Amino acid sequence: MIQGITIPDFKLPGVFATIGAHLPQWPHSLALATALNAAAKIGLLPADSLERLAGRSFVVEVLDAGGVASFACRDGFFRPLLTVPQAPDLCFQANLSAFLQLLTRQEDPDTLFFKRELSITGDTELGLLVKNMLDAIEWPQLPQLSLFRR
Repeated sequence: MIQGITIPDFKLPGVFATIGAHLPQWPHSLALATALNAAAKIGLLPADSLERLAGRSFVVEVLDAGGVASFACRDGFFRPLLTVPQAPDLCFQANLSAFLQLLTRQEDPDTLFFKRELSITGDTELGLLVKNMLDAIEWPQLPQLSLFRR
């Protein structure tokens, strides 16, 4: 867990999903693919695992925000997909709070999955590979931030 950060369980009001679903989704795909490429470039994602993702398509759906990001891994890079694939190799679905809890390591994927807060569909072996890849990331230590200074 990132020190000093606690993400509460929450669900955005339904209006966010309604509006979000009507917005273009490609910016989400571009942003996520760019972030993953940056993580790979600085060595946060192991190269041997990245090779095993080649030719695979992924979807990440933030249910309560109405956002969908889809991307594929090709030629050693994550590439955004402008349309969501009909049958992606792997799909993750959760509310924003669950994804934030994963990112900050407040919760692990197994806990969220068994609490039914994270849905993972598609290739089971690929899902385990991605889970293990994410678990192996060693986030750099961030300095303590104080929002209120005395």
